[in-house]
This record gives sequence, C-alpha cells and structure tokens, in this order.
Amino acid sequence: MHDPLRPRESRQRYSAASPLNSSSERAEIHNAAVTNIFITTNSREHHMSGTSTPEARTDSRAGKYLTFFLGNEEYGLEILKVSEIIGMQPITRVPRVPEFVRGVINLRGKVIPITDLRTKFDMRVEEGRDACIIVVQMKGMQTGVIVDRVSEVVAIADSEVEDAPSFGAGIRTEFLLGIGKTGGRVRLLVDIDKVLETAELAAIEAISSNSAL
Repeated sequence: MHDPLRPRESRQRYSAASPLNSSSERAEIHNAAVTNIFITTNSREHHMSGTSTPEARTDSRAGKYLTFFLGNEEYGLEILKVSEIIGMQPITRVPRVPEFVRGVINLRGKVIPITDLRTKFDMRVEEGRDACIIVVQMKGMQTGVIVDRVSEVVAIADSEVEDAPSFGAGIRTEFLLGIGKTGGRVRLLVDIDKVLETAELAAIEAISSNSAL
C-alpha cells in the first residue's frame, strides 16, 4: 500500500555519472529532494505532537513551514497542515464552481478538490513545468492547492515573524499569519484556514462530498 507521505518512484533514476540534460529533469530532482525533507520533518513533527494528522496551530507563529513560490513571491505553510506533495495530474472540471476551483482529482480513490492559489490571489494564471499540488488540511477538509514550485522546509522563530501590514480598505491580509524574515529572505506565511471565505469553503465541501470521477 502506498504511504501518503512517501513520494512515488520517479520514472527515471539519476546519479552523478548521468548528468541532467534538461531543466525539467533538474526540477524533478529538486522537488523530490524537498519532498523527502518534508516527509522526514513532517513525520518527526507528528510524532512529537502525538498525532498522525495535521492539527490546528497555537497562538505562537513559531514552527516549521513548507515554503513555495507563486511568481517571484515566496510563501510558507505550517508543515502540520500539509499532508503530501504530488505532481500535476489531470484535473476534472466541475461546472458552476468558483473560478479559483480548478476541479477535482482522484487521489488513491478519494475525490480531492483543487484550488488555484494564483487565481484566488488575483494573479495572472501561469503553469510552469515546476508546478505541483500541495495537499493540505483546510478546516478539517482535505484539499489540494496548486503552486508554481515548492522551495524548502524552514524553521521560523516567533521573533522572526512580524504582523502583516495594513494596506487600507479593500486589501485583504487576514489570511496571512504574518511576514517571516529568515536568512535575509521575506516569506508570506499563509493561514490556510483563512484563505477561503465561509461560502467558498462550503462550495468546496459540496464538491468533495458529491463529485464522482
């Protein structure tokens, strides 16, 4: 049986004696390496927390984050909210759903709704060769979010997180836990439970309950 926290075997194995011939091959190796780091870290975090499933955060924003890119901006997700990282795969469209909902996939026999974060964040939709799906727990529901590429797993101390600035009326920042500043880099830390509004979440829950592939 496939372990949900273990990536599927790559179609081709690489070694130091067989150089990578394309950027897509290098991207595959990078994503596999990040996934392996995520597996090790996530398993350890779950073991230490005494639970095998992602759990809600405490008031502290310190912890380990899986970071990813949308365009040139780097974001972070609490690692205990992440179930697994999978490659892009065929997505079945569902009619009459919010624009940011790309559709559903069949993940080992379970219907998983897929959200495009670029669309949700009002960014131009682009899907490069490094794009992948991060499967997360959003208010107790399993869903996937499309990102441009995964980056790394980082530990961020509470002292390294600042509150998200206010940009005035009409600009929503409540889905941000804060701004993480580590290693000279700035990362937008996402509260995945607040990315979707109540009505949007209800629509996705309905898709998850009623869709059949």
